[in-house]
Amino acid sequence: MDFPIPTRQLFINGDWKAPVLNKRIPVINPATQNIIGDIPAATKEDVDAAVAAAKTALNRNKGADWATASGAVRAGYLRAIAAKVTEKKPVLAKLESIDSGKPLDEAAWDIDDVAGCFEYYADLAEKLDARQKAPVSLPMDTFKSHVLREPIGVVGLITPWNYPMLMATWKVAPALAAGCAAILKPSELASLTCLELGEICKEVGLPPGVLNILTGLGPEAGAPLATHPDVDKVAFTGSSATGSKIMTAAAQLVKPVSLELGGKSPLIVFEDVDLDKAAEWALFGCFWTNGQICSATSRLIVHESIATEFLNRMVKWIKNIKISDPLEEGCRLGPVVSEGQYEKILKFVANAKSEGATILTGGSRPEHLKKGFFIEPTIITDVTTSLQIWREEVFGPVLCVKTFSTEEEAIHLANDTVYGLGAAVISNDLERCERVTKAFKAGIVWVNCSQPCFTQAPWGGIKRSGFGRELGEWGLDNYLSVKQVTQYISDEPWGWYQPPAKL
Repeated sequence: MDFPIPTRQLFINGDWKAPVLNKRIPVINPATQNIIGDIPAATKEDVDAAVAAAKTALNRNKGADWATASGAVRAGYLRAIAAKVTEKKPVLAKLESIDSGKPLDEAAWDIDDVAGCFEYYADLAEKLDARQKAPVSLPMDTFKSHVLREPIGVVGLITPWNYPMLMATWKVAPALAAGCAAILKPSELASLTCLELGEICKEVGLPPGVLNILTGLGPEAGAPLATHPDVDKVAFTGSSATGSKIMTAAAQLVKPVSLELGGKSPLIVFEDVDLDKAAEWALFGCFWTNGQICSATSRLIVHESIATEFLNRMVKWIKNIKISDPLEEGCRLGPVVSEGQYEKILKFVANAKSEGATILTGGSRPEHLKKGFFIEPTIITDVTTSLQIWREEVFGPVLCVKTFSTEEEAIHLANDTVYGLGAAVISNDLERCERVTKAFKAGIVWVNCSQPCFTQAPWGGIKRSGFGRELGEWGLDNYLSVKQVTQYISDEPWGWYQPPAKL
C-alpha cells in the first residue's frame, strides 16, 4: 500500500498559493507505477509572483529583515529548519523513497545530510559577520581599503530528481546564509520533499518571500525562471543540454550562472588491490542511488592481469544486492525514477549489445518484479571507446568496462571524455595514486573509494560537467558579491592637477 502524501500548492511569499492556471502534475510511485497524488504545475505567471515576492523580501525594512540582517539572525532560521528536518525525518525519508525510487536507507541518510547542510551553513552565516570589512593591504599609506561581502540578490535554483531534497538544500542553505532570496524549482519527477520544505519554512517563521518553491515542468516554470530579468543569478544541477540552454539565456542579460551538469566518471583499478574491497567500491560508485548520480564512476578501467577474476568477483557481489520496493528492509537497489528513464536505459543497453559489446550480467528487468521501473545491476564488457555506452551518460545502474596494461594508458582512457566531474583510483601504491590524482582532468577525485561526499568539501566539475563549486565555503561564495571599498585618509590634497589661481 502506498504511503499517503500531502496535497500542497505552490509556496509563494510564505504561504500556499494555487497555480494561476490551476494545472497539476500526477505523482507516480516508480516501484508500483501507481498514481499516488499530484503536485502543482507553475507557469510564467507564478514565476513572476515568486520573483516579485523575493524582491520584496530583500527590500523589506530597507533590507534589515533579511539581506542586511546579521549572519547570526539568518543562522537562527537555518538551525530551526535543520531541527524541523530532523524531527520530520521518518516522513521525509518515506516521501523521498516513494517519489524517487531510492532505497529507504539511502533516503534516510539523505535527510540526515539535509539537516547537516543547514547546520553547516548556519555556522558559515555567523562567521560571515566577522569576514565583513576584511582589510586589503595596499602599497600606499594614504589609502585604506576593505571588502564587503553582500548577497547577490534574487536567485533561481533549479534542481534534479535524483537527490530531491538534498540537491535543493545544497543551493537553498548557502543562498539563504548569504542573505539572498530564492526561488526553488525542483524537478517535476520528484518534488514532494521540496514542497515539504515550504511547510517547514512556515513552521519556523522564515520571513515571507525569502524562499519560494515552484513545482512544474521545465519549459513552463524552469525556463521563465532562468530568463527572468529580475533574477540576479541562476544555479542549476541537471543535464548538460539543459545547462547549455540556461547559460545561453543568461548570457543575453550577462547574468551569472553556476552549473553542475552530467558526467561519465572513470574508476581505475590497479593490479595490487584487495579484490573484494575494490569490487564493493566499484559497485557502490556506479549503483548507489540506483545508478542515477551525475558523478557515478560508470567507466571501470581495470588492469588486464586481474580483469577476469575481478569481474567474476563483482558478479558474485551483485547477486547479493537486494532489488525490491525501496520501502522494504534491506533494499539496496530500487526502481529508476520514471518510465522515460527506464526505457532510455534499456535502449542504451540494447544499443551496446547491437554494437558488439557483451552484457556480462543484468541488462533487463529482475524476474521477481513484474511492476515498477526496475533494472538489474548491469555490467557491460568488450567495449570500445567509440561506443555510445562508453561515451554518454546513462544515468542508471549500468557499468561498462575496459582493461589497460600501463598507467599511462589508464590515464588516457580516464581523461578521454567531454566530461570532468568525478574520477577515482584504487591502488595500494599511494605514490601512484598521487600521480594519477594529479593527472585526472576532473573536479573531484576519490582515492581508494568512490562517491563519498561531505558538506565541508567543494563539489563541481570541469569541461562539460559545468563550472562553479557547491558545498564548503565555495558554496557560500556562489551567492555573495564582493564589493571593494577604498578610502583616501590623508589630510593632504591629492595634488594631481594644478590648483586654480587664488583670487
